[in-house]
Amino acid sequence: MGRLDGDRRSWLRGAPPPRWVRALPLLLVAGVCAATLTSPDPLDIGFLLGAIPPLAVLSYGPVATALLGAAVVVMLNVPAFQLDRPGRTDVLTVSFVAVLSVFVAFVRRRRDVQLDTERTIAEAAQNALVPPVPERVGAVACAGLYRAAQRGTLVGGDFFDVRTCGQGVRAVLGDVQGHGLAAVATVASLLGAFREAVLDQPDLERVAARLDRRLVTDSARVTHAELFATAVLLEFAPGADAVRIVVCGHPPPVLLRDGTATEVDLAPWTPLGLGLPEGAPLTAHVLPLRPGDRLFVASDGVSEARDAAGVFYPLLERLPALADGADPAATADREWRDVRAYSPEIRDDVTMLVLAPDRPAGR
Repeated sequence: MGRLDGDRRSWLRGAPPPRWVRALPLLLVAGVCAATLTSPDPLDIGFLLGAIPPLAVLSYGPVATALLGAAVVVMLNVPAFQLDRPGRTDVLTVSFVAVLSVFVAFVRRRRDVQLDTERTIAEAAQNALVPPVPERVGAVACAGLYRAAQRGTLVGGDFFDVRTCGQGVRAVLGDVQGHGLAAVATVASLLGAFREAVLDQPDLERVAARLDRRLVTDSARVTHAELFATAVLLEFAPGADAVRIVVCGHPPPVLLRDGTATEVDLAPWTPLGLGLPEGAPLTAHVLPLRPGDRLFVASDGVSEARDAAGVFYPLLERLPALADGADPAATADREWRDVRAYSPEIRDDVTMLVLAPDRPAGR
């Protein structure tokens, strides 16, 4: 399962600095040395050396910053460098900047260690909450991809899971109200209810009812909570010759068959947490499967992505080419890269689940 920020996080947002940033202080030292040693006349460029310690703070720890600061002070006092006789005030100023840079580098290194620790804990929490989908669950090849919309977070309001049970393989993909850290508790509650219901509920409709009851109960505990979530639930028969689908306020799954992509035509029910209708029973849609069929399920972060002109992402037009000859993991990765290229700004959580039932030919 893809994670947040692996391809979005820049060095200004916590990633290690690029090589050119690390090389800047050394290049500046080398440039000043080369210019002064080759010039026949003294050069008034000593002010450039004052920038070296602050630049070192961006990439190096306190020890390396201190060494570079000491080198700068030495260069200011060595006549061979012909730095136009810097005054006492100039040397004291650069020395003070170097000492201050060492202190800043020490503080930055301590904070980097703390942030790395917190990020590791966040990744462990996400793995516990929404663990990576195995490459295969029962007779179904799987791939899941998740990208949170809120920068700097690894968890959000989308979720998915795939589990085996006595009825075959059951899967869920959903999107809770809101996104980011505020939705994490609701995601945890729904996934816990799904994993329990998969084991003891005889049909998919009752699994959906269990999730709905979970949200209704959680919402009743908090005044004006109004918790709700959209979701798609699927159940693949043991022989992988059919899939039962329940859609609760979510975009329907897309069937990939013979080089085409079509939305599964079914009647959606209300989102989870609003109470399932009592007048009409919830009935799963049964879709017969052929060898080679695949199902693509995604959050509305995919279908509602817009280009610079405000045009929605054409999922059904682009998906067949992206899925051609690709396994589930490659399909999800290609789709994500295409959405990113299409939309200049992704404002919602993006979640995808690609399911390829392994039905032998002739069955």
